Amino acid sequence: MTTTAPYQAYVYAYPHKTAYRPLEPEPSLREVWAAEPSDSLFLYMHVPFCEMRCGFCNLFTRTGAPEELTGAYLDALDRQATAVLDALGGGASLATAAFGGGTPTYFTAPELERLCDIAERFPGFGAVPLGVETSPATATTDRLTVLAERGTTRVSIGVQSFIDEEARAAVRPQKRAEVEAALDRIRAVGFRALNIDLIYGIDGQTPATWLHSLNAALKWRPEEIYLYPLYVRPLTGLGRRAQEWDDERLTLYRIGRDHLLGEGYEQVSMRMFRLPDHGSGGTEYCCQTDGMVGLGCGARSYTAGLHYSFEYAVEQRHVRSIIDGYVREDDFSTARVGFGLDAEEQRRRHFLQSLLQASGLDRGSYKARFGTDPCADFSADLRTLDDRGWLETTDVTIRLTPEGLAHSDAVGPALFSRQVKEMMASYKAR
Repeated sequence: MTTTAPYQAYVYAYPHKTAYRPLEPEPSLREVWAAEPSDSLFLYMHVPFCEMRCGFCNLFTRTGAPEELTGAYLDALDRQATAVLDALGGGASLATAAFGGGTPTYFTAPELERLCDIAERFPGFGAVPLGVETSPATATTDRLTVLAERGTTRVSIGVQSFIDEEARAAVRPQKRAEVEAALDRIRAVGFRALNIDLIYGIDGQTPATWLHSLNAALKWRPEEIYLYPLYVRPLTGLGRRAQEWDDERLTLYRIGRDHLLGEGYEQVSMRMFRLPDHGSGGTEYCCQTDGMVGLGCGARSYTAGLHYSFEYAVEQRHVRSIIDGYVREDDFSTARVGFGLDAEEQRRRHFLQSLLQASGLDRGSYKARFGTDPCADFSADLRTLDDRGWLETTDVTIRLTPEGLAHSDAVGPALFSRQVKEMMASYKAR
């Protein structure tokens, strides 16, 4: 690590999509999945539509999609499901599922029914945990009822701030009354777990207003709360704002962390906090494992040796072009864009994503999977973290200290392999 700047990148997957490249030749999905266990898969279905684009958003999504496009997108999802199920063969079964985006509840209630019908083609759907993302404007009773009836166990809603002025500053123009009405509807329909997303580091936000939003969220006693630092990114609505506010964000993070711990929540990662007696609706994805099947033009799929997806973009004209191409596609039998993981990258992925969890890396599980000890495989990386006082190592686990966890968005990128760093650096954002 060459810098202690705490906010460099959110590492929610390794490697990042900007390290993916076109696969030549394109391998068939049957070939990709031939040697993979398929009896405990995570199904992720991506809906690339939103009613508005928030200023901090760099997700693969577009706004204002007409009914003709959403219907065509569902048709394409169905065709893709056919190809994927054919590649997986008869033994495939799900362990968990999620609908993300975008905003899946941009779909109308009948469209959500169809989305679930497509997912139900995968054995186990309906009997396994299902998480769905929503927004205040689209969390309507008819949509939520469909989701509840089709087995949704966890609903995640992006609130960001309960203060209207802060929401506007983040280019998330919503009223607190709208947010609270949506939360009331979610609780009234009934789901095993509610997650509320909040953001710190917004222009004009203070420790007092941050605590105000935290306490407003706690009124609903959500089973989970995610605390996200605000990032400004290329090609997003806030991407041209130049301001150094690391100290401010770290202060707000510590306030939020300590407040939630004091309210009885446990910390799972830098961002995730949950009530220990409720869990999260069972929809957690074990990030160290493989077997993720992604449907939709922004979804990733993971096998042990290959991560793959479609093309990636943030800028709206490119996103729209990729979506338009997806809905016209008739042949989903190959992997198009991806990254092959050799043995070293597989070890690094397991090490990195385990270390970014509050529970840390189980040395025994690592050795059982790879036949080596992580302290030997990553001695230089661990020494750097230890020298900074960010590491706790025992015979059983390797974990970040509370301060190390606070710097997860610096620790994660620093642990990327040289190859991944070079490929990300050569990627041209669009």
